[in-house]
Amino acid sequence: MPIALFALSLAAFSIGTTEFLIAGILPDLSADFGVSIPTAGLLVTGYAVAVAIGGPILAILTARLPRKPMLVALLAFFTLGQALCAVAPSYPLLMAARILVAAAHGLMFGIGSIAAANLVAPERRGTALSIFLGGVTVAMVVGMPGGTAIGNAIGWRAAFWGAAFLAAISTLLVAWLVPPAQSRHEEGTSVRAEIAALNHQQVYLTYLLIALIMVGALAFETYLVPLLVQITGVAQEWTPLYLVLLGAGAVVGIYAGGRAADWKLMPSLLAILGAQALISVFMLLAVRNPVSMAICIFLQGILAFAFNSPVQARILSAAHAAPNLASTLISTAFNVGIALGAWAGALWIDNGLGYGTLPVLGIIMSLAAAGVTAISWGLDGKVRQPAAV
Repeated sequence: MPIALFALSLAAFSIGTTEFLIAGILPDLSADFGVSIPTAGLLVTGYAVAVAIGGPILAILTARLPRKPMLVALLAFFTLGQALCAVAPSYPLLMAARILVAAAHGLMFGIGSIAAANLVAPERRGTALSIFLGGVTVAMVVGMPGGTAIGNAIGWRAAFWGAAFLAAISTLLVAWLVPPAQSRHEEGTSVRAEIAALNHQQVYLTYLLIALIMVGALAFETYLVPLLVQITGVAQEWTPLYLVLLGAGAVVGIYAGGRAADWKLMPSLLAILGAQALISVFMLLAVRNPVSMAICIFLQGILAFAFNSPVQARILSAAHAAPNLASTLISTAFNVGIALGAWAGALWIDNGLGYGTLPVLGIIMSLAAAGVTAISWGLDGKVRQPAAV
């Protein structure tokens, strides 16, 4: 694989670390600014909303600009944004800095996915995307705990300075190693072309299946710790090990999904979604056994991330002529699913259904996503197929 791909993966790692960082430093932030922990937690919500909305808006505004200069500029802006977070004198200014950074996040991942796909031959693009996206999963396992450790040791501002340093290094490496556009398809396109590229069932139905899967996953994962403590009987101090298992599974899953996308994309995607439903059934049965839950959580991590590369490859293939907006909206689909998943889980619990039955939502959403996938695959043969990316 080209070394430029690993520069893009480092960029994804730095951005992913920043997104997850807040969770580990919330107590210090809330104490420093004199706000409650739930109020400080809105820094996560504000970030997700800005990714979902700001990314597509920026994609439309910058549609005609060449991609590599845009990518470098976005990473430089992201670096500056982390520095602003580190020196923010108040909670409102920190929120403003986070929102600005999040808008760049959405477009950066959209353009970064295109750049990663264009670095390799068509038959290896699933693997290339998994390496790029692998930076985010590694951020879950390494970046977030590392940032939390720095924050605990020398203050939460130091954690943001560390994120800024990572972003600066990745900016320089991307500017140096990622080649400029080799064809007009890698340059900017018109706003009309970007919007027209969305009008393909492979694009909009794939957005739908992404959102469905994330609803099921986040309804469970958002409330995983109280589930483990109250239902499974795991001691509070042991719950981080279960989260590490989830993250380790995610790392395995993202790379396995890339290989699957290069092998047989649609059969692999259907198999992954079916396996997600099955593991949710096993989890429902194993919810009171700590050992069985540990195994299920690791497998859940694998399957929850294995579908990422196939869905991105499918969208980029269908929107190959004008992929900037289509690829940026992938982050929007994920974040919509994340927001709805956390809300659905809360609604499920508040209505007395309990933590122990949360995997039922995973079963329902996985089967619904599999149904959407089967419909989309069936439509492939009835619609003129686009050329490969």
